[in-house]
Amino acid sequence: MESPTTSARKPTPNNLLVSLQSLLSTLVIAVFVITFVVQAFQIPSESMENTLLIGDYLLVDKARYGGGGWWDHIMPYYPVRRGDIIVFHYPVNPVEHFVKRVVGIPGDRIRLANHEVYVNGIPLNEPYAHYSSTMHDPFRDDFPRLNLPVPDLRAGWAVQMKKLVEDGELIVPEGHYFALGDNRDESLDSRYWGFVPKENIIGRPLLIYWSLRDIDEELPVSSEPGDKLYHLAYAVSHLFQITRWNRTFRLVN
Repeated sequence: MESPTTSARKPTPNNLLVSLQSLLSTLVIAVFVITFVVQAFQIPSESMENTLLIGDYLLVDKARYGGGGWWDHIMPYYPVRRGDIIVFHYPVNPVEHFVKRVVGIPGDRIRLANHEVYVNGIPLNEPYAHYSSTMHDPFRDDFPRLNLPVPDLRAGWAVQMKKLVEDGELIVPEGHYFALGDNRDESLDSRYWGFVPKENIIGRPLLIYWSLRDIDEELPVSSEPGDKLYHLAYAVSHLFQITRWNRTFRLVN
């Protein structure tokens, strides 16, 4: 005969159903958050130094700017503003994700000179901008410059730019944004491939939830499978040491 204690501990169909419903609810919430609210993103290049570094892992707020639907009128979304850091689908290859800072919004007139960005004739206050090169590049530093041979300049953008430059200023069209990397001398940005369409914007970086030092500076770089496994083993075994604790859980601005 089954004792009362054993019977009380035996799972009932109702308890199993409640547990299953709880698990499914958790999964639905997790999928909703990942799909509509936040997304993880890793910084792959030095183009946003020193604001964002290679090895920074970000949580991106995907709900900040809205999605262009009717719900944009009832939800508390924000317009994209100058100075916002955005994560977006690279217009040349939408599979890739880029992160840059918006310096021009629709209707703005943009030009660069003497390590300053001028918007509608007024220089922007940019304490975050970083210049690492001592060499002057006429296209990069005195943008927009037409009819210059530039290796990284996208051909279609070179043609479009000629139609949008007036009096030495580039006019940002409706529904588009002009974005630059904070590391102005080492950034493949709007100067080279054009505007960021509004529909390409994924969201705004919210938080650096983790940051790792680049161990390739300490270990030899190689494409051999054995060396890659060694790098992985080194990273796992030295996780505490290579974590940039001073950047972890830092808000992005």
